[in-house]
Amino acid sequence: MNLNLSPEELVRREALDKLRNLGIDPFPAAEYTTSHTASAIKANYEEGVNVRVAGRFMNQRVMGKASFADLHDHTGKIQVYMNVDQLCPGEDKTFYNEVIKHLLHTGDFVGVEGTLFVTKMGEITINAQKVTILAKAIRPLPAVKVDADGVTHDAFADPELRYRMRYVDLVVNEKVKETFIRRTKIVNEMRSFFNERGYLEVDTPVLQPIPGGAAARPFITHHNALDVPMYLRIANELYLKRLIVGGFHGVYEFSRNFRNEGMDRTHNPEFTVMEIYVAYKDYNWMMDFTEEMLETICMRALGTTEVPVGNKSINFKRPYRRVSMTQAILEHTEFDITGKSEDELRTFCQSSGIEVNGTMGRGKLIDEIFGATSEHKFIQPTFVTDYPVEMSPLCKRHREHPELTERFELMVNGKEIANAYSELNDPIDQLARFEEQLSLMERGDDEAMFIDHDFIRALEYGMPPTSGMGIGVDRLVMLLTNNETIQEVLFFPQMRPEKRESGPDIKSFEIAGIPADWIPHVIKAGFDSMVKMAETKPTAVHQALNGYRKKNKLDIPAIQLADIESWISSNS
Repeated sequence: MNLNLSPEELVRREALDKLRNLGIDPFPAAEYTTSHTASAIKANYEEGVNVRVAGRFMNQRVMGKASFADLHDHTGKIQVYMNVDQLCPGEDKTFYNEVIKHLLHTGDFVGVEGTLFVTKMGEITINAQKVTILAKAIRPLPAVKVDADGVTHDAFADPELRYRMRYVDLVVNEKVKETFIRRTKIVNEMRSFFNERGYLEVDTPVLQPIPGGAAARPFITHHNALDVPMYLRIANELYLKRLIVGGFHGVYEFSRNFRNEGMDRTHNPEFTVMEIYVAYKDYNWMMDFTEEMLETICMRALGTTEVPVGNKSINFKRPYRRVSMTQAILEHTEFDITGKSEDELRTFCQSSGIEVNGTMGRGKLIDEIFGATSEHKFIQPTFVTDYPVEMSPLCKRHREHPELTERFELMVNGKEIANAYSELNDPIDQLARFEEQLSLMERGDDEAMFIDHDFIRALEYGMPPTSGMGIGVDRLVMLLTNNETIQEVLFFPQMRPEKRESGPDIKSFEIAGIPADWIPHVIKAGFDSMVKMAETKPTAVHQALNGYRKKNKLDIPAIQLADIESWISSNS
């Protein structure tokens, strides 16, 4: 007997044995073919039509010789009517009286065959002729109830539990499944947009010898056969640009990236980014392309460009506002970063209460200023352009202002969701930028970029003028599904290790001499260890155990006070 099981879990496990004794396999292996789904039945109802459906058995209502239940499949739910004489037309009514009424539980998977009719309440229903058990659920689902007014009671709403047990969350909270279905539609429409324009979807390595393409702290692992350190991908940018060198006109990838950094409402260590690179284009073209893409995705996946986000409404209809980073900071602080030295920037940060440290160079300081003073104020889609060169080691210098770069970030609802460049294709300039990053690494910046000599070699063979853009898929989905946290749009977000209870101290009971047939009941009576029992007066323990025995009509000898005193003294 597993002493950590709840009473309902014990009932469900006992049902397994009872079903097997009746010759019913609670986990059959055979395929179960269906003829309809719940939504198809409701959309194309015809009275008397024979149907065969499968799904979870939910919300059973037993009324003597008849029962109602709901069957939930991947498309919705359909009511099922079960009558003792239809399911058991002969003399033997065991299947209905035992299996349907007592051995089927909420959450079990069943197959139902029957004919369609409409109840007096006007609900389309299956009149079951046969019910087949397909899989027993031996752990009960949360008992979430929705009343006649649509108000939810006993909701499964704790974020920690929902994210950790997403499989339960998807079953009992219908809106969660809708979020992930919409996520897939958004990704599919983005992919279609690229494919319609002739761009090629590719795959690049997740395990990399150098963590390149972004300024971030990587996850480090080890390749045993080669005996070398390896890094989980922080970005796929440098590999995609190698493919442009190799002659592809336009390539894109939906990339799983990994960054060994903190977790919060908008960051997860593992996340999805789409990156696209197109030859003979620049960042001005990419701004037009990006706003067209987002407008198209919204119309195709949502049917509108007006998207509710919290108490705001965001419009993804193009064109979007365009403002330089220098101008954005000036608008919100009256501080002009143009020509300012590292010391001047640090002084401004310190006087403005912006937290900085000695490892930060000029680019990182400007990034901190923008993040603290300006970023959160861009609610409607806005391209922030022309970043200082120190902030963008992979980006081409601005054609008119060499101290800047041809870069933009798309800000929506106060967060960056896309980043794009006129890509740097001068190998000599690129090497110098990498070397500057190396000096930052030596100062202690653990997010500075490594030097990728193979990428430099690729550029030396020539890369055409190219524009690249990366868009955070998770953040985009957050916006388009009106969710405030990244965890709501990831099936299985990263969580802290789950703390598991060690369970009752069975060994201490055995050492104390408690009879084996009493141990389960001692625990259920509230004493999970001899330590806890010793903290209670022997008379109180005596009363609690014998009271439990009487209430539950246990067929075991009563416990004497002397027995309890002996158990406690042997443990002291």
